[in-house]
This record gives sequence, C-alpha cells and structure tokens, in this order.
Amino acid sequence: MRDDKLANDCFALPPGVDWTPVDTALEALRAALKPVVKTERMTVADALGRCLATDVPAARANPPAPNSAIDGYGFAYASVAETLPLVDGRAAAGGAFEGTVPTGHAIRILTGAVLPEGVDTVVMQEECEVSAGVVRFLAKVKPGQNTREAGEDVKQGATALTAGHVLRAQDIALLTALGVPEVDVFNRLRVGVLSTGDELVAPAAEVSSDRTFDANRPMLLALASRWGCAAVDLGHVGDDRDALRACLNEARDICDVVLTSGGASGGDEDHVSALLSGEGVLTHWRIAIKPGRPLALAMWDGMPVFGLPGNPVAAFVCALIFARPSLSLMAGGAWLQPQGFALPAAFEKSKKRGRREFLRARLTPQGQVEVFASEGSGRISGLSWADGLVELEDGARDVKRGDLVRYIPFGSFSM
Repeated sequence: MRDDKLANDCFALPPGVDWTPVDTALEALRAALKPVVKTERMTVADALGRCLATDVPAARANPPAPNSAIDGYGFAYASVAETLPLVDGRAAAGGAFEGTVPTGHAIRILTGAVLPEGVDTVVMQEECEVSAGVVRFLAKVKPGQNTREAGEDVKQGATALTAGHVLRAQDIALLTALGVPEVDVFNRLRVGVLSTGDELVAPAAEVSSDRTFDANRPMLLALASRWGCAAVDLGHVGDDRDALRACLNEARDICDVVLTSGGASGGDEDHVSALLSGEGVLTHWRIAIKPGRPLALAMWDGMPVFGLPGNPVAAFVCALIFARPSLSLMAGGAWLQPQGFALPAAFEKSKKRGRREFLRARLTPQGQVEVFASEGSGRISGLSWADGLVELEDGARDVKRGDLVRYIPFGSFSM
C-alpha cells in the first residue's frame, strides 16, 4: 500500500455541476494537485531536464573579478592623457598581471583578463597607436569603459534559479559558471500509460478490419517522455475488469500517476469507469471542449488516474490541455499555461456557443494561420500536418479570413 499523497476527494466537483468549462476544469485541477515525488541530489552536469526542488544560490560571482571586455590597453582614468607609457608585461585571461600599474602608465590587456591594480578603464586596440613603448589614444576616453564589474551578471549568494525551474542546457552553463557543483531536484514523475479495449491490437501485417492499431499508448508515452517524465508502459488491457484491476494494482508500486485512454465514459464496455467507480474514487468531468468531452479523474489507492478519451485526436488535445500542466505540477514544477499569439486567420468558420474548440492548425508563409481541412476527430493525420492549435473561445463566433485568432504552437506545450 502506498501513502496517500493526494486527497481521495481531490477531483470532486461542486454539487450541481454538469458541463464544466475548460477554465473551470483547469482551475480545479490546479487547486487539487501538488507535487507527489521525492527529491534527490545530483551533479549539475547530469541534471538536464530535471526540476529544481530548492532555490539555487550562486557559489561565486559572475564574473568573479573585474575584467576587460575587449583586447586593448588599460590604465587609471584619473591619469588619462593623449599618450601613456606602457609597463612591461601584459594581463591575459588566465594569466593575471601580478603587479600594480603605476599612475600615469598603461598596460596591454586582453579580453577576459582580470583588471590589474591601478586599472579601471580600457581602450580598444583599434583606437590606439603603439610606438616605442608608448600608447596613443585616438578617440575620446570615457571613465570605466570596456570593463566588467565583479558580479555584474550574478552576485555571489544571489538566487540564480528558483525552485520549480526545469533545467535546460543554458541553465547548466549558468550554474557551472557560478561554481554550483550539485543541485537538489525532484525525482522524475513516473507516468504510467495504459490502453484499454478489445478492439485494440499492436501493429501487425495481418489484422482484420474490425481491429484498431493502438496509437494512443505510444503517443502518450512519447509525450510523457518529452515532458521530462519517466514513462512507464503498462501495456494494453482488453475489456476485462479483473485484468484491469490487476494492472492498476501493479501500477501503484511503479507509477506516481496513470494515464488511460478509452473506456472512460459510461457505456456498457467502459470498464475503466466502472472499475474506478466501484473500487476507487471516480469523478466524471464532462468538459465543454471539442474534441474531447469525457475526462475521468480518479484515485486508485492514493494514485491519481487520468482517464482520457479513446479517440487519438481527442486524447492528444486533452493531454496537452489538461495532463501537461497537471503532470508538471505533480512533478514539482510550475502550473504551465501555454503561450498563444493573436494571428490572422486564413480560414472561415462559424462556431456555436457552448464548447471551447481546438483546431489543428499551422502557420502559412505569410504569417497567417490555416486549419486542417477536416475537423473529424478520427483524422489522425491532421496532428502530423499541424504545428499548433487554434483555440476558439466558449462563446459563438463567426471567423472570417483576416480575423485575429489565438494560435498556440506545439512548442508552447514543450513539444
């Protein structure tokens, strides 16, 4: 048995709620969920894609000391003149000048070199002439020019990255530059993916036409992996309640959350709903969304279960809209809201009031948004054709060519 990390009634809807608007469903999920994974300490070099469990302070400043931003000649601005004699030696990155540059003298200095004692200003070499150990300045000199202060980027002890941030390649560079060797991160969220239904089969050369290749499971496993989770393949279970129960019981020990597809409505063969309702804690959310609508949310012995629609297009859209921010929050990260852009429509559509619609869409070379030729949720090819979604609000709307619509690129869903 596992310890409950979420309350069994966390998915309960208020009394009298039937159709749930998308925004209401998202707000309810955000309020109900919390991180369900433990933490570990690991080296920064190995932490790509991991979610920070604590704020990370800079172990040292960046840059750690005042230095030159260019190749040139350095001196104290207070002693600036048209010409200055050069001291012997030079200052280079990794080869600091050990002495002090006397007042009224200059020194050869290279990019990144620590400013020697007695230097606060650098003139680039292209604006200098050097002859017989004397440097002449050809342009007006400003105090402190072409120098970088210690801690100009990040000061020692300052918070470099905050808890909940998912580490990217550039973050690895930042933490390394700040002398941070290790970080506390959340364990990867273990996301189990299960397909249900007698009609599903694995792809094979000879399959009768009344069977359907299981496209949802590999799709959802790929999404979970892309989102930085540890994807756990729970396989396929037919319309067998005992087998489904055994699968969910096994998942309790190896998964933090489970995504199912199919069998989530209330039909005769919707065994996922029947089992979760009879032996778990099930809430049916009838989301006012197209494609989609049925979203089964349940707790199975302390493990949250998201019952997604069986149609691949609907499962894909619901995974992006509902599972993506939920999994991020349970993994210790932020509640992610996809960024959309107002762009002119390259299509026309008359939409009825009541359901929020998400259309498979892509950008045209002219910077407009076109939508897939068919809205049929069985047209899986439209997912590959698209590079994003057009979101049409809940109310009625007549979209004309050139009207601004909200376009959400798949990149906003970390895809």
